[in-house]
Order: sequence, then C-alpha cells, then structure tokens
Amino acid sequence: MSSMSSILCHMNILLEDGSTADNTKASGKPARFNIGDESLSPAFESEIKGLKQGDKHRFTLQPKDAFGDSNPDAIHHMDKSRFPADLSLEAGVIVSFAGPGGSEIPGIVREVLGDSVTVDLNHPLAGQVLTFELEVVEVLDK
Repeated sequence: MSSMSSILCHMNILLEDGSTADNTKASGKPARFNIGDESLSPAFESEIKGLKQGDKHRFTLQPKDAFGDSNPDAIHHMDKSRFPADLSLEAGVIVSFAGPGGSEIPGIVREVLGDSVTVDLNHPLAGQVLTFELEVVEVLDK
C-alpha cells in the first residue's frame, strides 16, 4: 500500500485562451490534493507527486485527466416552474440541486427558451484542456 500524503497549494487554472478559470489566491484558501487515495486522475497525481514546499509547477492536462469529458447525459431540459420564482434564470447562472446523501450538485444554466431551461450538470471545467499553475504551500504526510 503506497503511503498517503496531501499537498496544500495555491492553484491558478488557465483555459486554453489564457484566461483564468479559477484562482485559489482570490479566496485565500489553498487547494488540498490527496495523493494515493485515487481522488485524482493518474496523470494529475504523477504531476504533483514529489513536489516540496515552495515548489512552483506548471502543467497542462487533457479534459479526461482534469475534470473529465463533458457528458451529454448530464445536460437536462427542465420546466421553468421547477426553479424558485425569484431566481433570475439566464445563461451562466449556477443553480444547486439536491444530490444523493444530501450533497449539492451545482448545475449551470446554458439556455432559457420559453418555459424550458437547459441545465448542464457537468463540472464547469469538464471538456476543457486546462493548464495548472501550482505553488506548494505545505506537504502533509498522513
């Protein structure tokens, strides 16, 4: 059994056009990655294995190694009446749905046509080639 460890790092995620999709410095909360518990794709894990405190590392991953490919089955057409009346429904709005075990599943409104609302439950970064810029804050051994 391989040893488990976690790394805390500030992370900047860049889209292919160079714009920032997510930056943990904005929230002031570093991201935590667990190595060895299969929560990360093998490609992602191999990139961060062996990083030490203070290291900076930049790498690019294909969608399947980052947040997965976009799944057409996760795109749903729903009736407008299922949403709160005071919610302004427009493309790009993020709505939450109750998932299994009380979890919340975020969905992104893609389109509103009359009473039909198209909601995408894929991860917002699914299907994207992403570049990760990591700065290791701390390495935690379990």
